[in-house]
Amino acid sequence: MIHVLSSRTLLRPTDPERSRVFYGERLGLPVYREFGTGDHRGVVYFLGGGFLEVAGRSETPPSPALKLWLQVADVTAAHEELVAAGVEVRRPPVREPWGLIEMWIADPDGTEIVLVEIPADHPLRYRPGI
Repeated sequence: MIHVLSSRTLLRPTDPERSRVFYGERLGLPVYREFGTGDHRGVVYFLGGGFLEVAGRSETPPSPALKLWLQVADVTAAHEELVAAGVEVRRPPVREPWGLIEMWIADPDGTEIVLVEIPADHPLRYRPGI
């Protein structure tokens, strides 16, 4: 068995600087650490209980199968902030049949990002006997 001490998602964008502007300035993700310089500069952002590392370069965008799921406290407030920051919203906040409130955006390479709010009455927040 392996014992995982930490983990992160590695993202190799087609335009690293454009992606750093998107994640760092438009989404406002806090920086965990930065490393390297010039073309080899990388930034690791906090993602709640995980990390997103934007580093390196790829000639092709990430697979459309890759999605990022980000839980936020208030998806309506996030929607307003992101629109004000010039982020294109692919789908505004909607309460899904499974009870979560979801909003969809995408990064500059088209990687889809779902911002999710878990309402107070959702089963993910209710644990009987605890």
